[in-house]
Amino acid sequence: MSCIVHARDSHAGVRLGGKASALADLDGLGFPIPSWFVVTPDAFYRSLSGRQCEKVQKAAVADRIASFVSGVTPDPDQVTRAEIARAVEQVCADGRRVAVRSSAADEDGALHSFAGQLDSFLFVEPAEVPARVAAVWRSAFGERILAYRREHGLSLSPQPPSVLVQRMVDSEVSGVAFGADPVTGRRGVAVIAALYGLGTALVSGECDADSYEVDRDHHILKRDIANKRLAHRFDPANPEGVSAFEVPAQRANKNALTDAQILEVAALVRRAGRHFGRPQDIEWAYEQGQLYLLQSRSVTSLKLLADPEGALNLWDNSNIAESYSGVTTPLTFSFARNIYEGVYRQFCRIMRVPENIIAANDETFRRMLGLVRGRVYYNLLSWYRVLAMLPGFAVNRHFMEQMMGVREPLPDEIVAQMSSATRSDRIKDGVRLLRTIGGLIASHLVLNRRIAEFYERLNSALAPPHIALEDMRIDELADHYLDLERRLLTRWDAPLVNDFFAMIFHGLLRALAERWCGSRDGTLASDLVCGQSPGERTSMISAEPAERVRRMAELAAGDGEFAVLLCQGTLGDIMRAMGRHHDFRAQYDSYVEKFGDRCLEELKLESPTLHDDPLLLFRSVGQIARNPSPSGRDSSPARSSGCSSKTPDQVRKALGWHPVQRLLFQWVFRNARARVLQRENLRFERTRLFGRVRRIFVEIGRRLHALDLLADPRDIFYLEVDEILAFIQGAASTTDLKALATLRQHEFAAYKQSEPPGDRFETRGIVYQGNSFRSARSTVESGGDERRGIGCCSGVVRGPVRVITDPRNAVLKSGSILVAERTDPGWILLFPLATGLLVERGSLLSHSAIVAREMRIPAIVSIPGVTRWLSDGDWVELDGGAGVVRRIAPGKDSSGE
Repeated sequence: MSCIVHARDSHAGVRLGGKASALADLDGLGFPIPSWFVVTPDAFYRSLSGRQCEKVQKAAVADRIASFVSGVTPDPDQVTRAEIARAVEQVCADGRRVAVRSSAADEDGALHSFAGQLDSFLFVEPAEVPARVAAVWRSAFGERILAYRREHGLSLSPQPPSVLVQRMVDSEVSGVAFGADPVTGRRGVAVIAALYGLGTALVSGECDADSYEVDRDHHILKRDIANKRLAHRFDPANPEGVSAFEVPAQRANKNALTDAQILEVAALVRRAGRHFGRPQDIEWAYEQGQLYLLQSRSVTSLKLLADPEGALNLWDNSNIAESYSGVTTPLTFSFARNIYEGVYRQFCRIMRVPENIIAANDETFRRMLGLVRGRVYYNLLSWYRVLAMLPGFAVNRHFMEQMMGVREPLPDEIVAQMSSATRSDRIKDGVRLLRTIGGLIASHLVLNRRIAEFYERLNSALAPPHIALEDMRIDELADHYLDLERRLLTRWDAPLVNDFFAMIFHGLLRALAERWCGSRDGTLASDLVCGQSPGERTSMISAEPAERVRRMAELAAGDGEFAVLLCQGTLGDIMRAMGRHHDFRAQYDSYVEKFGDRCLEELKLESPTLHDDPLLLFRSVGQIARNPSPSGRDSSPARSSGCSSKTPDQVRKALGWHPVQRLLFQWVFRNARARVLQRENLRFERTRLFGRVRRIFVEIGRRLHALDLLADPRDIFYLEVDEILAFIQGAASTTDLKALATLRQHEFAAYKQSEPPGDRFETRGIVYQGNSFRSARSTVESGGDERRGIGCCSGVVRGPVRVITDPRNAVLKSGSILVAERTDPGWILLFPLATGLLVERGSLLSHSAIVAREMRIPAIVSIPGVTRWLSDGDWVELDGGAGVVRRIAPGKDSSGE
């Protein structure tokens, strides 16, 4: 069997090796490739003696093989030599010299190029080809190639390469070209390097090359002309065949290529890329005005590079991390994504955005949330695009940023793109704004009635079903979920309108307090909305769990042994002991009945609730029972002031002689207080809805597990809502749910072990390819004794801090200052023991800020890096009004003594 493969025999496939295989793919398509043939690895083995063959096959690593083949040449019986000679004669009938290069099986692939690792020879005389072929073989087993393979995790027992023999092109100009920018990752730009003579001067680094960039519209974007003082050319006197010659000074700084040639090379590299389906790195040469393609391989660096000219996305988790912290499962994300899409479509309709505009932005609504390494983020550009649909975008934008808790506003140039409009558009926007304001006034007048109707609809939808969830068929469970979608998730109007007015009135209250009452830090507005106003019939439900926990703690405190059991005992022992504490049991049952779904990470469907595991509740009750506050929160010796009862006096003093301003201020205050209170109460109703949805899907998981369609009932959380419903309804494209869930479990387990993305970052092009997900902001330094954030509830407290990352097994001593990266409603069980609160994330309207104000706990949120800055036991002074926390000496009092 012949060991020679010619260009026409491209069916030989893998025997050609990487370099030659690429040429074979292109050769029959009209690419300008110099004639060539390949000496296959069969020739190498035919050239070994029987003993050498045996040693090579047994050798495990390249350096051992190298010692066995150091003297190998094409076979002694001359058969291979004769085949090579005939092939050279066919390629170069005129006796011209050839180039001899390696073409290994794993060379020039999509992942590894092996560029420059194996020997190549230029201007080889036909008679010298066999010896040069043998030299290429030997280079495949040298120390250089062994080090490359070790560095890239490749097999340390390489195979001999195929050897490419190609008619030598004696080029006047040559170089390389990339179908995409290999440095920046720009896919729309071809990059060309060109110099006089042979490309070896560029590879060796002896000479710089001109650089050109060409875009997809065939425009030459950039020219960097190098001082090309040397050129490699054929030198018959040099054994290597090539020597460096000096370029005349008048040519050295001129373009190596004409504009037409630049565009021709760019077209060639792009044509090769289209054929292979990925950008190529080619070697090219001009000889007597003819362009030749010498080599083509994939640009291997692009896998790690995003396209900087790709679509921009801006991601931020400032406020949503309070609801969806850490890694979130596919079920929860798909449910949340659908909710946000539907709810904000409703919001735009409520704000009287025309239906044609809503329809035109269909994709925007679908992309309000994103999932990056298993973590939920706002897609900020989608949020701002939704906001830009509303009339008066420039005014509303800052209110929205405040409500979302983003630490950085949208760059002005992006805002300008979204809000750019003609004069006619601005007039129309003004008319729409007037209509919207009229609609908002009407909505505000009927808001309390709308909220009452919403509660009625919610209670009806969440009433115990006629058939218990545990007894429903799987299709009935799916129908029950769809019924909740229809009755509630697509009709979330009252909470939406209330949230909007909470944002507006709270912002107005801060602005009036600053302008009329001299409150520069927002303290007055925050203090005014905490506590129950006179005559107010509705209390904030989020503060109720803490009060109930206190009552349970008072009952437990009467039995020291039971209090210790609550702190340290197993769940089984505690449940059995409750049989002897009837009043406590009644309080516990009442608590779980009402707040059983209010758990840590309560909006994540995979989170276990108090129905599943009430141990955190028992631990909190036990800690309070064993460490009661001295005489109530407000008399704690660590507190020098609290959410101030002086604030009404401060307002009366500032506005006493301005009756109109006083009336307007009081009206804004009452509405801000009412809307913030309802905002938090309606969030609890959301918790109830999510609790019902959670139970529906848990039951579906049990049914699928019983049918052996899932390995475990909780694997349901690794499927998406639409996938589950489609499987039940017969519209699924994948029916192997067990395999799908297992695949996702492995992927999401890796996310939990990997470094989390930044809080705010940009991506370009394909979101999941080449982007680092790292924040552009500089990392907060850990030094210094002072940090600033957003003051949420005034008051100055001093004490030791307790940094808590997971409240499930945390012990918080009474009088400590709680420090956390984020909190959610499940953390409320720790609040009664806390003297103050420091949170890394959040905004003025986040849950932790609102509840802290309601419970009169001095608090600061949005303190960058506070969980890394402070350690357990550090003493701090917390000023919840000014939003400042200082590290102090242990036991230091307010005077610093």
